[in-house]
Amino acid sequence: MIRYAKPTSVDEALALLGEGAWRILAGGTDFYPAQGSKPFRDNVLDINGLAALRGIAETDDHFVIGARTTWTDIIRHPLPPAFDALKQAAREVGSAQIQNVASVAGNLCNASPAADGVPGLLILDAEVELRSARATRHLPLQDFILGNRRTALLPGEMVTAIRVPRAIGTSAFVKLGARRYLVISIAMVAARLVVKNDIVVEAAVAAGSCSVVAKRLVGVETALRGLAADGGLAGAALAAPMEELSPIADVRGSAEYRLDAVREIVARAVLAAGWRTTGGEVAAA
Repeated sequence: MIRYAKPTSVDEALALLGEGAWRILAGGTDFYPAQGSKPFRDNVLDINGLAALRGIAETDDHFVIGARTTWTDIIRHPLPPAFDALKQAAREVGSAQIQNVASVAGNLCNASPAADGVPGLLILDAEVELRSARATRHLPLQDFILGNRRTALLPGEMVTAIRVPRAIGTSAFVKLGARRYLVISIAMVAARLVVKNDIVVEAAVAAGSCSVVAKRLVGVETALRGLAADGGLAGAALAAPMEELSPIADVRGSAEYRLDAVREIVARAVLAAGWRTTGGEVAAA
């Protein structure tokens, strides 16, 4: 017999998870399309009644994004410029109606290589809070998403929050799709730069839709550090190694096209992040 439960507290939800296997229903924007017309065969744990898991809190060291926080919540919340890439990505998650109900944690747990929210969180060194009835643990985001539709969630666990250190700098997000709106990405890039005395002292760059999981581009980050924050950043980004990428070919684009395209949008994202840092000088260079 299939069970449906809608707990009213996190502890109640964790207790139910400890009793057996459940499919967790949050915003439902991935849940229902994946289900389609097939009959339900799994127990459904509806967490939409857990008000404690929605919202963004601040501690001395972190921003804590509750698992049920929506993309509209991200767009509207006053966050520092380092989060600009995440806010831009939030505006790309489907339509406004989808953004109103789709949750940040759901985007991570769906573990699609094309998940718009992942690169923007990777450049912020985000970690995922996982809770069970017995314990709480924290995993870096890059260790949480293991592959296409695979995560490090253990039986009895659920994501309760995403924790983001108080990052500095400015950031930007660039997405390439077959059309302007409501599209699954061919490639996407988030970049964050910290500039001091017109020199890049810290760089974080991540690409999605170009490997089984979105990844930080360490070669690009290394190439950018120590450079003047001017138009030369684009050439450095274009020439940098991107050995982390291994795109597939699908109906949206060939692997070769993705590799060429991602280099260009890495350069664009880096320039856009630098422009936000310097107030326009990078774009004008």
